[in-house]
Amino acid sequence: MEQVKKTETHRIYKKRSGRHAVQNLKSKKWINGDDKAAVLLAEGLIEPPKQKAPAPEAADQAADQATETETPAE
Repeated sequence: MEQVKKTETHRIYKKRSGRHAVQNLKSKKWINGDDKAAVLLAEGLIEPPKQKAPAPEAADQAADQATETETPAE
């Protein structure tokens, strides 16, 4: 692992796989989950995930196709 950044409270490494590892300097424990993501976001090493916009047109088209294919039974 290669050390990328050292702050007052954390040490950030980059693994060969391209992922990051974060270690707390005081307790020497590795940080995982949301805490790790928060540290990496604060340091600018990762970007926040982009939210997908809802596709109302796709839902309307599916509903229109369903009504078109249904024919009244005579």
